[in-house]
Amino acid sequence: MHAWICDNPIGVDALRWAELPTPAPGPGEVRLAIRAASLNFPDILIVQNKYQFKPPLPFVPGSEFAGTVEAVGDGVTGFKPGDRVAAMGGTGGFGTHAIVRADKLIPLPDGFALEHGAAFALTYGTSHHALVDRAALKAGETVLVLGAAGGVGTAAVQIAKAMGAKVIAAASTDEKCALCRSIGADATINYGTENLRDALKALTHGQGPDVVYDPVGGDLAEPAFRSIAWRGRYLVIGFAGGAIPALPLNLTLLKGASIVGVFWGDFVRREPQASAAGLGQLAQWYAEGKIRPVIDQQLPMSQLHAAYARMGSRQVLGKVVMVNE
Repeated sequence: MHAWICDNPIGVDALRWAELPTPAPGPGEVRLAIRAASLNFPDILIVQNKYQFKPPLPFVPGSEFAGTVEAVGDGVTGFKPGDRVAAMGGTGGFGTHAIVRADKLIPLPDGFALEHGAAFALTYGTSHHALVDRAALKAGETVLVLGAAGGVGTAAVQIAKAMGAKVIAAASTDEKCALCRSIGADATINYGTENLRDALKALTHGQGPDVVYDPVGGDLAEPAFRSIAWRGRYLVIGFAGGAIPALPLNLTLLKGASIVGVFWGDFVRREPQASAAGLGQLAQWYAEGKIRPVIDQQLPMSQLHAAYARMGSRQVLGKVVMVNE
């Protein structure tokens, strides 16, 4: 097998493509022949030693991938060779094969493309947990999605529409805004050229959005929260903008609003039955054509550095997927 090795987490340039012995699965594990792996924002942080999870060195990055079960270890009863699965392994995805614990696998139904399976669980799972569980979004409410053209953003737009909400998608360029409209957004705001608060006031007739979905943080957080509706819910997804904002807490009082943290990874660990139910609903929506991963580019696994560079330049629309031919 071959894989990208991180033995010195000082950045993407230190990753090296290496040939390794193909491992055998241990008890409770499977060996997966990887077809596709997607690139997520934590995959950048983890090779820079900036992520909260710090795996022992050396490790293979790549948290989300999909492929075919090739071998199973002792005690594995739910999977067999030939099964098509998605994996949330935390690491191991950027290679040709991976050893994954069986409880980290998600069966993919017939008709679910492996390339989509590699770009689905983390972004759609996060957005479903945020909007359905944490925000208790109702049909007819208005959702503002910041960073709406990215991986979790495009998932949030589609899920909110599937739930019957009005969606305002905010992004940094006209091209990104056009993408958001093509996947169902009712209105868009280019916060690179428009004033976010003024645009929200006009689009909501002064009421503000009921839910703010924020994976960006930084300078957008305060104007978005100042615009929120009475009893609004502000969802803290992440900080792709770099800076962690400090919101004036008096605004929560004046708006009767809530600041709600969203940590899908720990939700999966702590509440596995609820997580599985959410993924089941997402699979049904996928089968019905209501949601579909937005793939920015599909690149050979050997071009991982190019994929990282594209994500780092903030050009990505949806997600970049690496494939093994």
